[in-house]
Amino acid sequence: MCGMSQPRPDRSTPKTLPARPDASMSLLTNVMDHSLDDGYAEAAARKSEAGVRGLPRTLRAKLGLAAGLVLAALVVTVGAAQARISAPTLAKEREELINRIQKGTGEADKQQQRVDALRDDVGRMQREALKKHGGDRAELLALLAGSTEVTGPGVKLVVDDAKDAASGGGGPRESSGFSDTGRVRDRDMQRVVNGLWASGAEAISVNGQRLTSLSAIRAAGEAILVDNKPLVPPYTVLAVGDGQRLSTAFQDSADGQYLHVLQENYGVRTRISAENEVTLPPAPSLIVRTAKPQTGPAKSGGADTGKGTS
Repeated sequence: MCGMSQPRPDRSTPKTLPARPDASMSLLTNVMDHSLDDGYAEAAARKSEAGVRGLPRTLRAKLGLAAGLVLAALVVTVGAAQARISAPTLAKEREELINRIQKGTGEADKQQQRVDALRDDVGRMQREALKKHGGDRAELLALLAGSTEVTGPGVKLVVDDAKDAASGGGGPRESSGFSDTGRVRDRDMQRVVNGLWASGAEAISVNGQRLTSLSAIRAAGEAILVDNKPLVPPYTVLAVGDGQRLSTAFQDSADGQYLHVLQENYGVRTRISAENEVTLPPAPSLIVRTAKPQTGPAKSGGADTGKGTS
């Protein structure tokens, strides 16, 4: 074989095409060339086609707003018209209601006057009956029963709530269930009245309400009731008796000391004074349901008083 030499392979680097100037910014170029995604572009195309066939979007919005304003104006107009139509009816109903209230109030006042007149008649007949059956003791019986007005020396005791008294309260006042406030309670007035009776009072009234053996001092919420009639502070207690002696005896008694404790510890305001003359009204009504006058000769060991119990 001939020893001819074979050509050596060419290992030189192949020639390359010249690079683009923006080859290093291919991502930015792609974003610039395709600024809108294909999906968004398709959707925009569909909306554009639909917009061509329908009303312009801005005009449609304007028409909707105009329709809403017209509807709102219509509603307001109808409401105003109905209010104007019903105004005379409401005014008439209000006037009728006021007239009914005034009429009812007038009738209640007339009934109250009638009750007062009948009460006076009953008191007058009771006094006449006392004079007829009691003889010389009629005035004394009327005084003891509280069915007649009395005048004489006595004391004037004013009991009032503390200046900063508040409704409700915390713990009990001693063990009586009162709240620790400066408000006067029914139990307080009960002790005051009982203390005056025990100190020698012959007749007592509270805020013009004459007390008898049938009287009751109770509470209804925050109000104090005397014979079921509510009273408001200050509570003025008038008692007939030997003024100075009655005042001293009451203040030295246990009930007077109790009232002093209320003044010192709870701010309850009190004022007592001896009076040369106090006048107490008669009790509004005296109804005896059980007791009856004793008739016939007196039984052994008893005296025939000729009177019942009031």
